[in-house]
Amino acid sequence: MFAQLLEELPRTEFARLVQETNAERHSQGFSSWDQCIAMRCCQLAQAHSLRELRDGLVVTGAPLPRRMFLCYNTRNHCQGDHPMTVTTDHAVLRELAREYAEIAADPIQEEKRRLWSAHNSLKKTRIPVLATYGMWNVWCREVFGEDTLHCADPFYRGHERALRMMIFNHRVVGDDFILEPWITQGAAVSGAWGRMWGVDEASHSSGMEGGAVKYDPPIVAWSDMATMRPVRHAVDEAATRISVERLHDAVGDLLPIDVSRTPAFNGFTADISTDICKLRGLEQIMVDMYDDPDHLHQLLAFMRDGILAEQARAEAMGHYSLTSGGNQCLCYCDELEWPRANSGPRKRKDLWGFMAAQEFTLISPEMHDEFLLRYQLPIVSQFGLSHYGCCENLTRKIDMLRQIPNLRIIAVTPTADVTACAAQIGTDYVISWRPNPADVICCGFDEAKVRRIIREGLEATRGCHVHVHLKDIETVEGDITRLTRFVQIVREEAEAFA
Repeated sequence: MFAQLLEELPRTEFARLVQETNAERHSQGFSSWDQCIAMRCCQLAQAHSLRELRDGLVVTGAPLPRRMFLCYNTRNHCQGDHPMTVTTDHAVLRELAREYAEIAADPIQEEKRRLWSAHNSLKKTRIPVLATYGMWNVWCREVFGEDTLHCADPFYRGHERALRMMIFNHRVVGDDFILEPWITQGAAVSGAWGRMWGVDEASHSSGMEGGAVKYDPPIVAWSDMATMRPVRHAVDEAATRISVERLHDAVGDLLPIDVSRTPAFNGFTADISTDICKLRGLEQIMVDMYDDPDHLHQLLAFMRDGILAEQARAEAMGHYSLTSGGNQCLCYCDELEWPRANSGPRKRKDLWGFMAAQEFTLISPEMHDEFLLRYQLPIVSQFGLSHYGCCENLTRKIDMLRQIPNLRIIAVTPTADVTACAAQIGTDYVISWRPNPADVICCGFDEAKVRRIIREGLEATRGCHVHVHLKDIETVEGDITRLTRFVQIVREEAEAFA
């Protein structure tokens, strides 16, 4: 019906008038035609705002058209003190910051903090649910891509996208992710993904959107190790100050700015597994375990010592803070201080640490222990509590992981045997159960199937400390409300198991 009504609008005449009046001279991507459609839709729905219209569609479970989402996502920046005719990057960010600050101040965020703190402290709680994603996922590049952003300056565009994605999480996804009452500005820290060891980590893309990448390992001969140098932790304070001042000028009166000086050797760049396979090659490492274990041990030891030295350097410089931790969920527990903006220096023992071994999923427990875990242990043991695992199958390695003295969370992934993992883990650790996104959201959305999968997983982990974490969501097939519905279904099924 709505489409039929739109057919009555003289689109050609509309376009001519837009051109004659130069109506889009200050447009930031929200076209006059999009605005016209949004206004007609709001009028028919008797909605007072695009947000109200969107929320109504989400509540009813109706699919949210891409155009409708983009209209909401780029909506009405002419409210308040900044009319559209003089919209600037600051005005765009201020509107988003106001909305974000309102959400972050909602009492529900404190409820989530208490939930995660108790859950991660091995206390009985309702089952938390997360659905996480990022610009590495194809659907995010579509929904939050360059053509959806309003800011012109790349610096502000990055913050605009981050704010939009977090607001989207609250308005659309509705999971147990916490929106903190601050905005983060990363310091100008030395080192970055792919530039941690002083050698060129080249890669070749398939050229397909969302396709594979092939790495070109630089450590071909063992003598190439002599060219490796772990990046030395340092912060360019002058560059950092400029970025902080720019962000403060835009939103500093609306949100505190947390300045993160966390070293680049953190998370995946500090788990050894991720980098060693890019440096030497995964297949070659498997061969090395048999043919040349001594040289492989030398490489592993070199990487371990480099990571430890640079993390210790960052700690001595006071560059770890309460927002430096990571555990692939929320860094809350009763044993450690909760995250807080600009907390001042903290030690690694005050924080959550993270380790994974995705590349070692096909390696036996014995070789995983010998050629990875023994080198990870000195690194992860420096932290207060730790999480282990990302996408790898750890079913046969639970006993091996018990060597980690501060282990608290174990990932149970789509390829893992959930029942076998739960039997081994019991109530000793938190289970981060990751259902297969292809089964529940990426390849059609069969609600009965989703409920069956969730029930089976919750039954397998009955009596354990478990949360449900949907991740690695490459596509939602154009229907972002699948995320909303998935979270709702998990909560309904979890309540039935309570």
